[in-house]
Amino acid sequence: MKKARILFLDSDNACASQMAEAFARTCAGDNAIVSAGITASGVDPLALDAASATGGDVSDLRAKALGDLDDMHFDLVVTIGEKARQQCPLLPGAPAFVHWEIDGADGGRRTKPACEKMAQALSQRVHMLCQGGFVQALVTQRRNFQNLMASLPSGVVVHDMNRRIAYMSPRAEAITGHRQQEVVGRDCHEVFQPNLCGGECTFCEGCDPHAVERRRYTTSFLTKDGQRKELEMSVVPFIDEDDVAIGVLAAFYDQTELRRLEREVEETFRFSGIIGQDHKMQLIYDLIVELAQSDFPVVISGESGTGKELVARAVHNESRRKGKLFVPINCGALPEGTLESELFGHVRGAFTGAIRDKKGRFELAHGGTVFLDEIAELSPAMQVKLLRVLQEGTFEPVGGEATRTVDVRVISATNKNLKDLVKKGAFREDLFYRLAVVPIELPPLRDRRNDIPLLARHFLKETVAKLGRPETQLSDEALSIMMSYAWPGNVRQLQNAIQFALVKCHTDVVLPEHLPPEVTGAMFGVEAQVLAAEPGKAGRKPKLSVQSVEFALRKTAGNKAKAARMLGVGRATLYNFLQEHPELAGIGEAD
Repeated sequence: MKKARILFLDSDNACASQMAEAFARTCAGDNAIVSAGITASGVDPLALDAASATGGDVSDLRAKALGDLDDMHFDLVVTIGEKARQQCPLLPGAPAFVHWEIDGADGGRRTKPACEKMAQALSQRVHMLCQGGFVQALVTQRRNFQNLMASLPSGVVVHDMNRRIAYMSPRAEAITGHRQQEVVGRDCHEVFQPNLCGGECTFCEGCDPHAVERRRYTTSFLTKDGQRKELEMSVVPFIDEDDVAIGVLAAFYDQTELRRLEREVEETFRFSGIIGQDHKMQLIYDLIVELAQSDFPVVISGESGTGKELVARAVHNESRRKGKLFVPINCGALPEGTLESELFGHVRGAFTGAIRDKKGRFELAHGGTVFLDEIAELSPAMQVKLLRVLQEGTFEPVGGEATRTVDVRVISATNKNLKDLVKKGAFREDLFYRLAVVPIELPPLRDRRNDIPLLARHFLKETVAKLGRPETQLSDEALSIMMSYAWPGNVRQLQNAIQFALVKCHTDVVLPEHLPPEVTGAMFGVEAQVLAAEPGKAGRKPKLSVQSVEFALRKTAGNKAKAARMLGVGRATLYNFLQEHPELAGIGEAD
């Protein structure tokens, strides 16, 4: 069985720790016993003589300072004297600590009688410690603890109330890339950059560390070699025998691979509020993840309705700024005078109606993210003001003279080609390159058609829940029409189409006749027009054509009832049309 590694520690290594080592050698051998002082000094002859006379093994004892020891891993640390207890640093491996108060251990003038008295006291303490199996039981318990920590799938880090790391499990070393002996005793916020806690713990700036409580949350983290890890963090207070918090135990799971696999699994199609399984969207998800640890400006471009603000929010939510505000503003919805005040705020009396000071969006978003939608609509004057904020992080409120400084990330969006606007002189080139450090181009819905069923069912489920209606399904025919439509309004138009269909639908299945006319009309190659009602008859009827009927019959394998529903007409109308066009007989039945 392995022997215990015991460290006897006093303040100056002059007397007490060497005596204790001498007695422990006699009791337990010399392979696992170490004595040291906070600082090193010479061997005290009186101490050695007293220890030898009391039965201690003083052969080859030498003065050692704690900082000179090569191996700092111990099962038990015995501090001798108050100075040693106060000055003892945190040691790796979370060893057990025992404190002894011995007369004369804290230094001062030593006489032969004093040393002999100290030797007697230390001999008794050491023999009591080493006899009866107490130390061996401690070693066994610590080995079991180490095996348990090594087998846990989660990493564990313990730090004290000053954020000094006291323990780091093997799994924590593997996840973070840091070794325990390198970080013990150091401030965890200095070791882990960005913070392992993601800025969520009560030991961050401006928080009360004594208010630590159990918390569970997710965060992201950069390892020592720069790899991004996505962690599930669980934090609990570390309590002493008096039920007082003396530190924090943080357990964390590496969810990086799981998150990656979730995005690849066919059934998992969501990412930070965005829905899509198409490979084009998967590439955007990966880019958002890569952007999480940087503060580079981002320009999101894409047609109207493609979800640019959703992507902007995802970039914010995945970043270290997620705990701060995400502040959107539509640059094209406000006149220039109002826009400047909205962005940078104003002081009292700056203009008529300015009855008090008002913070602008940039100041409100300090520490967070500003989202500038329709950035191409900014006037040249506003472009200059925005450029200054990006370059220097400073601005003046409308009517004010004092310069204010902000720390924000700027994400902008446009449905126009900014490069073309730069060539035409309508957009500043220097501002363009400041904004477009990382461009994200969102594909239109027609270029990711395999996302249409996913989005349609999502909007259907969402709208049904809002309306309090029973569960409703999309018919295959309706979905087929939606898959073939070009969706010039993109995802927003698709959402509107589902809402329109639920207004028209009074059953639990959405059929083609429930879809908006522009969707069904475009599908069958006819204009979104209907014939005027016949005299004496109410309502309007869709116009049928050979092309639309042929398509419907092929899609429904010749099933005329289904084809009629797809076309939005009654079966009698379809039968009459087929009698007038015998060339359509048998279409779809043999396909």
